[in-house]
Amino acid sequence: MTQRIIYQQEDGSVAVIIPAPEAVATYGIEAIALKDVPSGKPFKIVSEADIPSDRSYRNSWTVDEADLTDGVGAAGNTFEEPQ
Repeated sequence: MTQRIIYQQEDGSVAVIIPAPEAVATYGIEAIALKDVPSGKPFKIVSEADIPSDRSYRNSWTVDEADLTDGVGAAGNTFEEPQ
């Protein structure tokens, strides 16, 4: 299953992060979300099939912030070093 990361932008629209398969294999989808979602923004990891395929109304996509329950963007924009 191909996964995407979504979060709500300041204007209320939905941002979709499409991670590179190599990055997912190396770091995992959760680490990518923590790094790439803006600090303090809640996010959700969803299936590619959950993203509307019709991009003509892309700016009108919405998400309820209460559904963004998989984590919150971290303060840094680098991957954590393994302990």
